[in-house]
Amino acid sequence: MRLRICAVGRLRAGPEQQLVDDYLARLSATGRAIGFPSASLAEVEEKKRLEGSALMAREAELLLANIPAGARVIALDERGGNEGSEAFAARLGAWRDEGAPEAVFLIGGANGLAPEIRERADHLMSFGKMTWPHMLARVMLAEQLYRAVTILASHPYHRA
Repeated sequence: MRLRICAVGRLRAGPEQQLVDDYLARLSATGRAIGFPSASLAEVEEKKRLEGSALMAREAELLLANIPAGARVIALDERGGNEGSEAFAARLGAWRDEGAPEAVFLIGGANGLAPEIRERADHLMSFGKMTWPHMLARVMLAEQLYRAVTILASHPYHRA
């Protein structure tokens, strides 16, 4: 099962980009042997100056266009569930075992996700009640994806 983070906005060169690249590379190397052959980041951005609900609707269109047929969709949203790393790993493993070809994780823009994204999602996920910068959320998600794969691979990275 391929893993993809699809996020609104572009990461600039810097520490966040380096961390995302590092975790996704580690994930791909570790995951190949256990059914997670690749991990990637897709970035979408609306160039027109839109505001409020019009911007959210356009970002939703861009995000939804990055979801291939049969993919599991996970939306990062403050209303989502807050599960531990082992439960998250188990969820990914179950989807892989069910034959899902890809899991796509959606991160919205500054205004959040449009309702149609939450409705389309197979799962809503939260990193807690605190507000996190969107660029940092990518790093946190990439690390948790890597951690989940190491848990499934019985790799010593995760120490519970």
